[in-house]
Amino acid sequence: MSPPRARTWGRRGHTPVVRVWGRSRRRISVAALTCYKPGEPSRLIYRPRFQPPCNTGRKGFGWKDYRDLIVRAHIQLGGPITLIWDNLNTHRSPALRQYAAEHDWLTLVHLPTYAPDLNPVEGVWSLLRRGPLANTAFTDIGHLTRTLHHGLRRIQHRPDIIDGLLAGTGLTINPRPTPPREPQ
Repeated sequence: MSPPRARTWGRRGHTPVVRVWGRSRRRISVAALTCYKPGEPSRLIYRPRFQPPCNTGRKGFGWKDYRDLIVRAHIQLGGPITLIWDNLNTHRSPALRQYAAEHDWLTLVHLPTYAPDLNPVEGVWSLLRRGPLANTAFTDIGHLTRTLHHGLRRIQHRPDIIDGLLAGTGLTINPRPTPPREPQ
């Protein structure tokens, strides 16, 4: 709930001050997928996870949370998914690899180690930190949730921004060529 630091302006001789009313132990984690398919608009699919104020339970996403996000994406996209992930330990969990092996519509590919510049989702977090979350002291968890949801929805409704995130990585989409049909 403490505001991320960003640049701001102030009158000469007066240091700008952002008042923060207190710290909270509540936490919101967000997982997101940028989805690209040639000939269709790009999409952003995300899922927030709220941590209660007590310290019990897992703070971030577990493999089941990622599995649920992948299943929802599969339902929304209606086709096979090639998931390109960074090397987060949860992404490499044996249970998630086994789940992918059991489902032929899911292919997992991992990015090289220490390569956040190849991950388009990192651009989503950068846009949020520089945009709606910058220099904001949130009054309560609801204010943070609304601001985060609003910022993600603005990105979600702009396929050109999502395309720009992929272009910023330097990666391109090369669809697999379809094999020629055999004469009958």
